[in-house]
Parts: sequence; C-alpha cells; structure tokens
Amino acid sequence: MLTLGTDELIDAVVQVAGRDPSIARVLREIASLDTAVRASALDLVGAHLRIRSVAGDALDCVAALKRDDVARRIAERLGSPGA
Repeated sequence: MLTLGTDELIDAVVQVAGRDPSIARVLREIASLDTAVRASALDLVGAHLRIRSVAGDALDCVAALKRDDVARRIAERLGSPGA
C-alpha cells in the first residue's frame, strides 16, 4: 500500500472532489464542523467503513480529516460551503 504524506493526501482529496461536486460539497461541510463534532462524526464514518472492510487508504483519509490542519487546508482549496 502506498503511504501518502499530508500534502499528497490533500492534493488527492482535492482532485477527487474536483471531479465530483457531491464529494466536494460533503468535504466542505465536514471541514467546516467544529473540531470535536468533526472528530465524532468521522469516528462513526470510520467505524462504518471498517465494518464494510473498506480499503485502508479510505480509512487513512477519514483519520486525516480529523486533523484541524488537514481540514483547514482542504476547506481553503475547495472554498466555503455553498460555493
């Protein structure tokens, strides 16, 4: 499995969001949440994905979105909710 650094992960997420407006919209909403709320919501998403045996890179992305610096940088690149 390829391990991405933070910059590469953010680039990959933004590229995927650029191809699918629904993903961009969800990412904007997630990134705009308060840190504790975002972390709790992503814990639930991660648990659901683990039950479904989703690939590790998707779980890595969910874990990275819990970090304020990652969420902020993705939000900056995607623009504000409603954009």
